[in-house]
Amino acid sequence: MNDDQQAKAAASFMPRGCCRAPRVYNPKDRIFQHSCCKLDEHNWLKDYQNPAKKEGLQIAEVRFKNGRKDFFSYTPDLELKEGEIIAVEAAAGHDIGIVTLVGEIVELQMKRKKVNLPSEGLKKVYRHAKLSDVEKWVGAIEQEEHTLFRSREIALDLNLEMKMNDVEYQGDKTKAIFYYTAEDRVDFRELIKRLAEEFRIRIEMRQIGMRQEAAKLGGIGSCGRELCCSSWMSEFHSVSTNVARLQQLSPNPQKLAGQCGKLKCCLNYEYEAYVDALKAFPDDRTVIKTQKGDAYHQKSDIFKGLMWYAYANDRNNLMAIPIEKVKELAEGNRKGKLPEKLEDFAFMKEQQANDDYGNGNNDPQYYNYE
Repeated sequence: MNDDQQAKAAASFMPRGCCRAPRVYNPKDRIFQHSCCKLDEHNWLKDYQNPAKKEGLQIAEVRFKNGRKDFFSYTPDLELKEGEIIAVEAAAGHDIGIVTLVGEIVELQMKRKKVNLPSEGLKKVYRHAKLSDVEKWVGAIEQEEHTLFRSREIALDLNLEMKMNDVEYQGDKTKAIFYYTAEDRVDFRELIKRLAEEFRIRIEMRQIGMRQEAAKLGGIGSCGRELCCSSWMSEFHSVSTNVARLQQLSPNPQKLAGQCGKLKCCLNYEYEAYVDALKAFPDDRTVIKTQKGDAYHQKSDIFKGLMWYAYANDRNNLMAIPIEKVKELAEGNRKGKLPEKLEDFAFMKEQQANDDYGNGNNDPQYYNYE
């Protein structure tokens, strides 16, 4: 391949996460580079050789477009390295993928992903990709954008309530996977017929969720950074409303939801830290009784260790009490001791004056306490 072809191929490989242009295979070539894509993995067992392992079929983890990965078996005479482009077995024909993991760590990866298939039941690695394989693969990748736009036009002509998100061609250019999202069931039999006539390939329709759609399309989050799901996250974890409530975030769907319309994945990032910090807090249902009146909990500042209280007859005047003092006052109440007033223990006082629209204007004042 000349320089122009390599540059063009490198640009086409960006969706596949390969940052080097393909070239003729050289066993001594150092192919693997970290940070190629979000599916990059660190093989911490790379230099480990299990002496008890018998010679036989070995297993490699191979990645394809987006988040699609699979495990393939190969014989010991086929030496594979991470980052290599290989031809693997498909349902019909062959596919082209990039090796992500080889060696002992693959078995641990299979256990983590709960893949219990025996090595004999796995699809096979055929060979290192030849130059002709790579050229056909690059040609298929170059057609994906046009195929996606054309499939959207056909779906619109058929008045189908669905959104075509992405297209992935098989390496031998004989099959394409169309990813779509839809709120209800869609009868796309006529769509498959039209697509098969248009592109002369086998068609597979695969429905994905809103989060997977955001990961495929990408974008900029409210934090100003690229979406986590499209830049580095390879697995989704459930996010509940309890996570937002525990972090005392405003229950505003527009602020808590990401571009996918679901709760932001980043709500989970600090959740464990909040859980650990709240272990030192007394129950927020604790009522502090004073001679001036009963004070009820209003809010908490978790990382400053403060609990805000207000009298039942004066909800606008908030007083921040350190959690140690709250525990002491609650213990004293249980023994029948009532302090004169809560202001004597306040670290900070906040006056909330509501305007004509019901909005509070906070004016905090700080106090020293013994």
